Amino acid sequence: MPRLTPLTPDTAVGASRDLLADLVSRHGHVGAMVSTMAHSPAVLGGYLQLSRAMGRAKLDRGISERISIAVQTVQGCGLCLDAHVGAARALGIDEAEIERARTGTSADPAIAAVVALGLQVHREPASITDDQIAALRAHGYSDRAIADVVGVVALNVLTGAFNLLAGLTPGSDTGA
Repeated sequence: MPRLTPLTPDTAVGASRDLLADLVSRHGHVGAMVSTMAHSPAVLGGYLQLSRAMGRAKLDRGISERISIAVQTVQGCGLCLDAHVGAARALGIDEAEIERARTGTSADPAIAAVVALGLQVHREPASITDDQIAALRAHGYSDRAIADVVGVVALNVLTGAFNLLAGLTPGSDTGA
């Protein structure tokens, strides 16, 4: 059961009303997470900016989804996990690879290395070593792609933590 009430352009105030009205006018509706984030214009605005920025990430979308699946499995946000598993399937990632992502790995050693980095950024970023970064470069990852891992993890921490705090679960994202 949601702990926070989703808002609409009619019930939101100030900057949140403007952000929601713009989103609804462009997309027809917004999901429960976005409409509930509208309680804080800072959180909603920050989420929208980071989400747009990560849309320009250099990291392959399939890899980003695998990192997201790994992080959300650890974080425990069912709503986010369902969304990222659905996105991975839409990209053609098979069920075995999705299961590997849930455990923080991949059949492909290069993908396994970057997914592991994502989990490490989430759990213990101070333990990342120069050798790990060198190994990622040897797998063909650019510095930009490696840096993008932090953005993917940050976006997942924000959305997952928000959904858990707000009590949003699969089935509660009915749109506003």
